[in-house]
Amino acid sequence: MNKEKLMESARSIKERAYAPYSKFPVGAALLLKDGTVINGVKVENVSLGATNCAERTAIFTAIANGYIKSDFQAIGVAGDTADFLPPCSICRQVLAEFCLPDMPVYLTNEKKEILELTLKDLLPYAFTDLEM
Repeated sequence: MNKEKLMESARSIKERAYAPYSKFPVGAALLLKDGTVINGVKVENVSLGATNCAERTAIFTAIANGYIKSDFQAIGVAGDTADFLPPCSICRQVLAEFCLPDMPVYLTNEKKEILELTLKDLLPYAFTDLEM
């Protein structure tokens, strides 16, 4: 699947986001190495700390469906923003847990332009192991 189709999936699914408080819907499309795309949406809660971002929704759904770290190939993130919408810091760290540093991360904007980065570009000093 090319990045344009992946981003279209992210843009389409964002309409299902539950964002009654912020009115800021976000969609994500996670491409797996077998060609499967798992979509995720932002799900808000009146207690904002209980809100789950679209990227984490997609990743957690993939894990719940039996996929593992080595299955993740790329992710696209879409919102209704003038500039490119990057994952929040929590999502970046979750991506670092399950994805390789060189995995493509595609961001889009309201003009449907696509910015291609790698996870390492987004999170150059990620926590990647826990040694005590």
